[in-house]
Amino acid sequence: MHYLGKLLIIIGIATTLAGIVILLAGNKLNWLGHLPGDIRIETEHTKFYFPVTTMIIISIILSGILAIIRKWF
Repeated sequence: MHYLGKLLIIIGIATTLAGIVILLAGNKLNWLGHLPGDIRIETEHTKFYFPVTTMIIISIILSGILAIIRKWF
């Protein structure tokens, strides 16, 4: 249970920091959902959006952050 508590605290701190970054960045992150490779299909009645490239970039960044955190603990 000690490990679970530590993990929840780390997740909470990371979520708070991500929220602060998004809040302070404002319109500077507009490019994040509109990268080449993101699938967007818009018809008259339907909109479909699947951000493939954005998810890959976020995955790489989170993997690097988690690798650094694992090294410390």
